[in-house]
Amino acid sequence: MSNTRLIIEERSRDIGDFLVGRLIPFRKKRMVGPFIFIDHMGPTTLGPDHYMDVDQHPHIGIATLTYLLEGKITHEDSIGTHQVIQPGSVNWMVAGKGCTHTERTPQKARKNKEVFTMHGYQIWVALPKDLEDISPEFHHIEAASLPRWSEQGATYTLVAGKAFHKTSPVPVHSDLFMIDITTTTTHTFAAKNNVKGEIGICIVSGSITACDQTITAGNMLVSKTEDVCTIGIAAHSHILIFGGQPFPEERYIFWNFVSHSKDKIEKAKENWRAGLFPKVTNDISYVPLPKPPSFGK
Repeated sequence: MSNTRLIIEERSRDIGDFLVGRLIPFRKKRMVGPFIFIDHMGPTTLGPDHYMDVDQHPHIGIATLTYLLEGKITHEDSIGTHQVIQPGSVNWMVAGKGCTHTERTPQKARKNKEVFTMHGYQIWVALPKDLEDISPEFHHIEAASLPRWSEQGATYTLVAGKAFHKTSPVPVHSDLFMIDITTTTTHTFAAKNNVKGEIGICIVSGSITACDQTITAGNMLVSKTEDVCTIGIAAHSHILIFGGQPFPEERYIFWNFVSHSKDKIEKAKENWRAGLFPKVTNDISYVPLPKPPSFGK
């Protein structure tokens, strides 16, 4: 999805072992492991007068991970992909040296004038420095292929990476993890010996308890310590836990471009203005480069 605006964050705060804010990036924490951007889509109702249409736009230096909780999206890209994503499955697009894509409500839903709820997450994972210029790839992984298990009132799904001695089939390029957890009763999540690296916790619904404070839906926590945090999850809650090993180099982000090099981002901006990126077949839509250009850190 095009990063046409960054999330407007609520005031971040420190509660002891965790930083709390509005998704990422936020002021006190720009990345969690290799995760550099998380956009919460919805929940919102789509129908004949309001369907999803994200026009053709570019990416470099990242892999995009689309994960839906409700709804459906048609993804098309300059690699030649045409894929409808449904809840629980994963779209993993490796932008690498550069590709373009669109995201739209499927034609069948439009034709049938369907009304449905759209809810999910668009996530950007920065690529390692030596892989930023790899050729673009696309992978679709069905929900049934993802590792799923139960633990004391909670259902776990390993969306991507490695955790709890399991491995997701999503072909990631660095040490990371993303776990979807839903609870029927109160549950304790313990990171020690189960995940490695920095840890972010996104509260989709319900609440969690950390450092004797209750944090509700719409917030994200980042653990100040790697690998060892423990949180309490309330009954009937839904959370995403993600993170991994951070990169040694800083990453810069401008619009949909991510790199360790400002020069690469400047070149990508020039190429997009000049129409030099590969195109989605039979799509003439175009999202202009935002103005004025500036870097986020």
